[in-house]
Amino acid sequence: MAVFRLVVWAAVALFAGAALAVVAMRNAPSATASADAPYGTPFQLADANGAPITEKVFQGKPTALFFGFTNCPEVCPTTLSELGAYREELKKSGKDFQIVFVTVDPDRDTFEVLKNYVGAISPDVVAITGPKDRLEAMLKGWGVYWKKVGDGPDYTMDHTATTFLLDARGSFAGTIAYDEDSKTAKEKLERLAATS
Repeated sequence: MAVFRLVVWAAVALFAGAALAVVAMRNAPSATASADAPYGTPFQLADANGAPITEKVFQGKPTALFFGFTNCPEVCPTTLSELGAYREELKKSGKDFQIVFVTVDPDRDTFEVLKNYVGAISPDVVAITGPKDRLEAMLKGWGVYWKKVGDGPDYTMDHTATTFLLDARGSFAGTIAYDEDSKTAKEKLERLAATS
């Protein structure tokens, strides 16, 4: 009887694993789409100066793209500061990439707040915000997770903490995890900057 149960449980586990694999493959982006076409979905938002901005911001220059919010206590300022430092280091060798920061908290991240926030990191950081419905459509189209946590003025946001790397055509070129070691992150950004 115990052997029979073991066989049944093994069959159930195998079936469940196969079903999960099918679902994962169905939801995975196509390799040719990510290699040949711009990544993400089209959008019409605004930069920190209120000027219109679209997905064309990702074309013409390699991009490190990060989604976050200005009231973030650690992940966002750390990530943007590290990207800024890596960028300055690469510029010394004639290589460059742009840093684009998209807010996941448009209720608090106004144009002025964004301008001051990214200006303190680097005047070259492109900050993006806009009407909540358009911003949420962009976040969904790019597969970004975000969720408001708590109520009142001191709420926080859970969000994807990965930096997306886009080549000069706007095509997906990789990611940098929040806790990725600095040597690997620098190597990825150096390869990215070489795509310009």
